[in-house]
Amino acid sequence: MQYAPQNMEEQKLVKACLANNRLAQRQLYDRYKQAMYTLAYRITGNFDTANDVLQDAFLQVFRGLKGYKAQSTLGAWIKTIVVRTAYKTLKKEPYTESLEAHHTTDLINWGDQQLHVEYLEKAIQALPEGYRAVFVLIEVEGYAHKEVAQMLDISVGTSKSQLYHAKRRLRDWLKNWA
Repeated sequence: MQYAPQNMEEQKLVKACLANNRLAQRQLYDRYKQAMYTLAYRITGNFDTANDVLQDAFLQVFRGLKGYKAQSTLGAWIKTIVVRTAYKTLKKEPYTESLEAHHTTDLINWGDQQLHVEYLEKAIQALPEGYRAVFVLIEVEGYAHKEVAQMLDISVGTSKSQLYHAKRRLRDWLKNWA
């Protein structure tokens, strides 16, 4: 099934980008940069790395825009590129696990206890890259295992296993913290 771009404005924007119109390219970047940066940060856990991923991903977007076939929304297509770029970047970097105590006034309910939001975010960032990528894509972004498997070039079984282990590790860390 083919999807049309969300609206005619987006279709015109894509055409202008393909014609190397720098203003259109900037507009496309500005439209998606915040959401894509947030996603890149959630996967990488590092502000600088997320910036690098964002830049690399948008270079790929502009180079590959001629291959965009509107089989999904433009935003979903860009998100897939960002996810793959972030995941490849993580595979190049060494994994270090660390949790530091954070003090903040932002709390969420964790069962019958209050949990610092910053600590939860830090716990997610401390997950190994495979666990973190799958956890963020499924639990935060709302993708299905099949979609995550395609984006990360892993099997559905691996996606399910990594999500299970990520949740188990988070539960253990958060239980010990509380």
